[in-house]
Amino acid sequence: MLSWVLKKILGTKNERELARIRPIVAKINAIEQDLQQVSDATLIAKTAEMKERYQKGETLDQLLPEAFAVVKNCARRFAAAKRQVEVRGQMMTWEMVHFDVQLIGGMVLHGGRIAEMGTGEGKTLVATLPVYLNALTGKGVHVITVNDYLASRDAEWMGEIYRFLGLTVGCIQRDQSPDVRRQMYQCDITYGTNSEFGFDYLRDNGMATTREDQVQRGHAYAIVDEVDSILIDEARVPLIIAGPVSVSSHQYDKFKPVIERLVQAQTVECNRWANEAKRLIDSKGDMEEAGRLLYKVKLSMPQHRILARIIEDGVARRAMDDAELVLYQDPRRIDYFKLREEAYFSIDVKSHDADLTERGREYLNPNDPKMFLIPDIATEFHEIEAKGGTAEEKARRKQEAQVNYDDASERIHNISQLLKAYCIMEKDRQYVVQDNKVVIVDEFTGRPMPGRRWSDGLHQAVEAKEGVQIDRETQTMATITIQNYFRLYEKLAGMTGTAETEANEFKDIYKLEVIVIPPNRKISRVDHNDSIYKTRRAKYNAIIQEIKAAHEHGQPVLVGTVAVDSSEVLSRMLKREGIPHTVLNARYHQQEAEIVARAGQKGAVTIATNMAGRGTDIKLGPGVHELGGLYVIGTERHEARRIDRQLRGRCARQGDPGVSKFYVSFEDDLMTNFGDSRRISGIMTALGMTDDEELEHPWLNKSVESAQKRVEQRNYSVRRYTLQYDDVMNQQRMVIYEWRNAILDTETPRTEVFEAIEKVVGDECSALLTGASADPEEFLQWVNTTFPLGLEKGDLPFDQGSDAVEKAVLQKITEAYELKIKFEQAEAIKHIERSIVLTAIDKLWQEHLYAMDQLRTGISLYQHAQKDPLIEYKKEAFKMFEQLMGTINAEIVNNSFRSASSLEAIENFLHSLPTKMVHDLSGSGLEFTLPLPGDFPGQELPPQSTPPAEEPKPSQGGGQHHGGGQHKKKKRR
Repeated sequence: MLSWVLKKILGTKNERELARIRPIVAKINAIEQDLQQVSDATLIAKTAEMKERYQKGETLDQLLPEAFAVVKNCARRFAAAKRQVEVRGQMMTWEMVHFDVQLIGGMVLHGGRIAEMGTGEGKTLVATLPVYLNALTGKGVHVITVNDYLASRDAEWMGEIYRFLGLTVGCIQRDQSPDVRRQMYQCDITYGTNSEFGFDYLRDNGMATTREDQVQRGHAYAIVDEVDSILIDEARVPLIIAGPVSVSSHQYDKFKPVIERLVQAQTVECNRWANEAKRLIDSKGDMEEAGRLLYKVKLSMPQHRILARIIEDGVARRAMDDAELVLYQDPRRIDYFKLREEAYFSIDVKSHDADLTERGREYLNPNDPKMFLIPDIATEFHEIEAKGGTAEEKARRKQEAQVNYDDASERIHNISQLLKAYCIMEKDRQYVVQDNKVVIVDEFTGRPMPGRRWSDGLHQAVEAKEGVQIDRETQTMATITIQNYFRLYEKLAGMTGTAETEANEFKDIYKLEVIVIPPNRKISRVDHNDSIYKTRRAKYNAIIQEIKAAHEHGQPVLVGTVAVDSSEVLSRMLKREGIPHTVLNARYHQQEAEIVARAGQKGAVTIATNMAGRGTDIKLGPGVHELGGLYVIGTERHEARRIDRQLRGRCARQGDPGVSKFYVSFEDDLMTNFGDSRRISGIMTALGMTDDEELEHPWLNKSVESAQKRVEQRNYSVRRYTLQYDDVMNQQRMVIYEWRNAILDTETPRTEVFEAIEKVVGDECSALLTGASADPEEFLQWVNTTFPLGLEKGDLPFDQGSDAVEKAVLQKITEAYELKIKFEQAEAIKHIERSIVLTAIDKLWQEHLYAMDQLRTGISLYQHAQKDPLIEYKKEAFKMFEQLMGTINAEIVNNSFRSASSLEAIENFLHSLPTKMVHDLSGSGLEFTLPLPGDFPGQELPPQSTPPAEEPKPSQGGGQHHGGGQHKKKKRR
């Protein structure tokens, strides 16, 4: 109550912030009015003047009113002159001048916050204000968009202002060379997509071997367009640079035929159960048994077509729901598990899980059902120890047990992923097949995402299902989440039409406050209550009739669907009605901006998957205002409320008229999985309503929104939980990347090599020369197989203690190293020393990434021991990172005398050593690393030297992928 009173008196926080900003708007407009009297040259000179003032100590906040006024005045001059701007090959007339609300939005963005501005409010133009102001610092400004088209469009379109005022503009596009990218990043302002910026960061910090290889120049300030799409929707999938592994162990193609037979067998069983249930329902027989049969089909094949038709009937649905409710009660859990075992496998749509039953295992291999059970490796190891035997025998048996365990795990994993591919992953919904490749479809935008792959082998399983080429397994070379990439920026801002519903997440994860900017003109859109139907078929019929009625009097209609298959079903229905229309989905994404832009013309009917075409205004054609504006129809509610708001916002821009309405059925995924469809369906049945009758009431909208809130909270919890794990990885990543960059910057890489040598030698002295287990012989053997010293026991002062021995060994290593570098090409020495350290870091960091993936996969088992998996993950990750740092030092030491600039240098160095030294080195594997052609200036290599290795290609992993760009060094024995 007190909070409500205070808001009434003082206003909300959002209202108070807008009130604080408005006086600055008046100041900007006053300055801009004065600028209308000056020449173009005087206006352009303001940029250099303000840059100088900034360098002399004026803050950006102090420069803001004048800088914003300069940008606004530039836009006014363009509009007055009807300036022609070439954008994506088409000439456009400049017609824009900043409104006051756009000035407010610009100040919000400059303050490092999120500006929520409705569709058509000119967010693209708003960004020019803070971008120009922050570019005055010379540190570079990044503008992030959702796709390459919008990045290049905005760089050309808005870039006209920046270039006129004397600033440089760049644009990062897919497939640009490193040299071009470097030039783009050197510009004052750089446009691009989040994935391109993120991949460049990974390449720069995780793969570059010289500073010249790096393209970015820091992370000062970024504005993220469609910030909710990038920082929330796309944040679920990390960016990964992956390269192919040398040996692929997947068996998807091997198990595909047997899984196809298993799925067919399950389909036959489900048909039988469903038909028997229908017979019982039609004859008013045993309804409890009918419900049990239907629920068994739901557990076995949730998307079974006969089941979908049967439960269109409210009586059948209630019987199934009752059976589910009974079996989930604790006293009946045994019956639940027995019911699952009657099928060959079970599917959980919510958790995207698939499990073989005992019946399924027997079907796959009647002679050995245990082939598809994971062995209890701990018990087997215990039994091996109990049986006794020599250490070699026990080690051999344990190795065999481990191999069996790994093989069984791989088989079961392959089977599970293939079951998901056949029973959960739907073609033209979650993915499409283009150019003989499986391409994921973004569930929020409907856009295809080439280069992105599902993790954990699921993508390969879908490739096997579709009969396309199965790409090789990959290893992660570098990875970062979207969240942690954008946290790198000193100042981050964003803009979108829908951020308020996710304000808590933006604040919690990114420390970004959401400010809602009022529209320039009052919104005149009419939002109707949802129309709810029992079945999807009845809903689609109602939608077609609504489209037909609107089309007959010329009102344009934009139909938003959640999936490719929905859009194509509606398209076929419209064709039967003879209604001309345009379809925009993942199949036709390249034309999305053009198709959406035409959606406001009289008589147009456009079907768009979700929010395809975001960033493109829909302007109404002649005569459409009088018809009520654009009519937006949503074919079902999305899991996230903001996606629905985005669809509604496609109409009624800048005070235009418009209408929006959503159609919902109890068969929609949201209502089936998270809604209160059973209760509402019961009400409809009690009222005697038929499937084709419509139910419409405000409380139904609230019921749907309640389901959406539950899903949003669940998704937020998942993202937050995932981020907590990645924060651990991020801390380690920062340490490694800072170390790499220090190596790239140093002029004395030998210092790094000898620091590692000193650390490792000191550790070995402590381990082998102190305490009761001291073993000088073992220490001497280690020294001679690691370094070309050829020492005898009498050569070291073992009687004087470990410190004296350490000092003596380090002195001899230094002398040997000085001898080695005498045979090297002088200009190559620094490169070799730098390469020794970088190669060790990169090789072992990649192995560490794989190990961390495995740890993350299995850490949930700690829950069974009543332990917090996150705490245990942090503990294990810390231990693994300590081991990593020690292993990197050991690798540097191992390679310090095994890297050379040429074969001649190797031969001369080895010839200078006594035969015993070479023999001792050979005992540990005498392997030398040679550089590749062009690795350093003046390099001379013999003709037989190996050319650069093939670049790794995009491949499977946990997120969006790029092929790596790192060349391997050639090893010679």
